[in-house]
Amino acid sequence: MNIYLTGLLWVGGAVVVTALLAFLIRKYGKGDDDIRDANNEASGGVFTIVAGLHAVLVAFILIALFDTVADAETASYTEADGLVAATWAGEAISPEVGDEVRSLSRAYSITVINDEWPAMREGEESSDTGWDQLDRLRKVVAEAPAEDSWRADRKTEAANQLWHVYQARQERLDAASGGVSAVMWFVLGIGTVLAVFLPLLFGSARTMRTHIIITCTLAATLTLLLYATYQLQNPFAGGADVTPEAFQAAVARFG
Repeated sequence: MNIYLTGLLWVGGAVVVTALLAFLIRKYGKGDDDIRDANNEASGGVFTIVAGLHAVLVAFILIALFDTVADAETASYTEADGLVAATWAGEAISPEVGDEVRSLSRAYSITVINDEWPAMREGEESSDTGWDQLDRLRKVVAEAPAEDSWRADRKTEAANQLWHVYQARQERLDAASGGVSAVMWFVLGIGTVLAVFLPLLFGSARTMRTHIIITCTLAATLTLLLYATYQLQNPFAGGADVTPEAFQAAVARFG
C-alpha cells in the first residue's frame, strides 16, 4: 500500500476513535461543566507534564532516527567509494593484482545489491558471503608483491581503503539491525494514549464540536509522529528507503 495512503489511514483511524470518545464522554459523562471546570487546573498540570515528557521522547527518537538514516546513506557511499579506491590502488601495484581486486570488488558489490539489500529491507540478517568476499580482497592485497616504494605505498593505500570499507560495512549492517525497541514502542503507545485521553476530561464552556476538533487535532498530530517513527526505524525500507545506488555506480565503474 502507498506510504501516504497508509499514513492517512493511521491518522484517520485515530481521529475517528478520538472523536467518538470525546462525543461519548462529553455527552454521557457524569457531572456538569461547572464541576469539570473546577478540575481543569489539576488536569491541565498533569497534561502539561505528560504531554511535555512525551514530546521530548518523541523528538529525541525522531532526531536519532533521522541521524541513523543519514549515517546509513553516508556509510553506503563510503563503502562503495572505498572499493573503487582500493581497486585503483591495486591496479597500481600490478596488472594481475588489479584484475583480481577489481573482480572481487565487483562480486562483493553485486552481493550487497542482490543479496544483502533485500535482507536489510526485511530486517533479516545478511549471509556471510559479503564478509568472505571482503576477507579474500584483504588477503589479495596483503599478499601482493611490493618491489619498490611506489608499489609499497599503493599496497598500503589499498589496505587502508579496505579498512574503511570494513568500517562502513559494519555501520551499514548496524543501522539495518537497529530501529526502535519493543519497550520504546510500548512507552510511545502508552504516552500517546495518555496525552490524548487527558484533554477529553477537561471541563469547558466550549461547544461539543469545538472540544472534539481540539482533541482530534492533538490525536492526529501525535499519530502522525508515531507513523513517522515507524517509517524511519529501518533506513533501508519504509519512508527512508536508502537505496544501493552507491554500489550500482561502483559496479558500473568496475565494468
